Amino acid sequence: MDLMKLTAVQLSDKIKAGELSVEEAVKASLDAVREKDKTINAFITVDEEGALKRAAEVQKRIESGELSGPLAGVPVAVKDNICTRGLKTTCASKILYNFVPTYDAQAVENLEKAGMVIVGKTNMDEFAMGSTTETSFFGVTRNPANPEHVPGGSSGGSCAAVAAGEVLCALGSDTGGSIRQPSSFCGVTGMKPTYGAVSRYGLIAYGSSLDQIGPVAGNVTDCAALLQVIASHDKKDSTSVELEDYDFLGALQEDVSGMKIGIPREYFGEGLDAGVKAPILKAADILASHGAVVEEFDLGMLDYAIPAYYVIASAEASSNLERFDGVKYGYRAEDYEGLHDMYKKSRSEGFGPEVKRRIMLGSFVLSSGYYDAYYLKALRTKALIKQAFDKAFASYDMILAPAAPTAAPRLGESLSDPIQMYLGDIYTVSANLAGLPGITVPCGKDAKGLPVGMQLLGDCFSEKKLLRAAYTWERLYNSDRQDVQADGKGEA
Repeated sequence: MDLMKLTAVQLSDKIKAGELSVEEAVKASLDAVREKDKTINAFITVDEEGALKRAAEVQKRIESGELSGPLAGVPVAVKDNICTRGLKTTCASKILYNFVPTYDAQAVENLEKAGMVIVGKTNMDEFAMGSTTETSFFGVTRNPANPEHVPGGSSGGSCAAVAAGEVLCALGSDTGGSIRQPSSFCGVTGMKPTYGAVSRYGLIAYGSSLDQIGPVAGNVTDCAALLQVIASHDKKDSTSVELEDYDFLGALQEDVSGMKIGIPREYFGEGLDAGVKAPILKAADILASHGAVVEEFDLGMLDYAIPAYYVIASAEASSNLERFDGVKYGYRAEDYEGLHDMYKKSRSEGFGPEVKRRIMLGSFVLSSGYYDAYYLKALRTKALIKQAFDKAFASYDMILAPAAPTAAPRLGESLSDPIQMYLGDIYTVSANLAGLPGITVPCGKDAKGLPVGMQLLGDCFSEKKLLRAAYTWERLYNSDRQDVQADGKGEA
């Protein structure tokens, strides 16, 4: 039996039933990493010794009846900007190449309470700044669907690891689409929860008002189970919200009858590749044929989302990344004269080009004379975007949209034009600006055979509705077993 062909929930069930051991599950994952990661490069750090030691501990707790949750005993990967005590957390940057945290992120604590076993830390764009996982100091990650193409970013390592069958589920983080876009590119399921639903304590900050930890998995059930594990109220995070209940698995019903789904006309206009458009609109038709009420509408504000996002995210990044100066931890330049020279050289040598670009942009928009013209204006735009979504959700249960304008580009194509890379986030950044939940589920392939994902966006704390719709779509899609091929004629 190939254990990596099971779902995470199925694997846990077999472990709890005594048909498999946690050690067998962890070894299967580590074997898959050894076999596949030479090509994919989804991991920065693999903790084989620690994972096997942890497996033995978890096995005893399962046998004693202490652990009985839906993912007990399951191996999991964690994005390398989420702190893990005693295990390197680098943010894929030279400046943190040797940083070992002394504490766990709250989400990691929750994984361990649930009896999951961390096998390693996944590759990412440096400090989560990028859309392709090509800006990592530790080399590019490749898309398992086609290694000549990017996996998306910044959670490309987590999505590629799940898509390649190296792990069955993983944690990512989403600042402007960094879970949903690579999930689309890799053909997996990924969810950005509502801002505040999952604690950000221990997530190394990029844009504090936008960042959110979320689950990546091979299917909706595993995604819901992992969200159920990591979502919790945390007094250590002032933005953490206590939910009424955390039973996300209970929302998985195959039923969209009467559910109102809005399709923004702006999202299906110029700039959307026909190979992406056709499968998504086909998916909308199928949902409509099974009882959903699907309508087009005008959302507005799309043209302002990208500039507002990059002004706010870069401003927050320039502030958050001030702490990396070579003094207390991380990389320090070898040759310098005096304290200020050490600061300059350590940061110049430690940060990559994309991180420097965003720090400079952020410092500029926060500087005297430009603060009002750019940063405050971006904050006002953010509020207007939230108002536009509030108006939409007064009429619709959720919004159906692409996760990206194209399928995964070839390696090297995006880095040559940063502005074009930024525009690739056009369908995802609005959810972060408004603090909304979103999920990406596979819905077909383009003419080149590359995965295409459909994004569902909901109102704040409507994760259960999104999971129900995503689960229904997944069941319909899998029962058909035929990917929708692009014919170039999809029309909104």
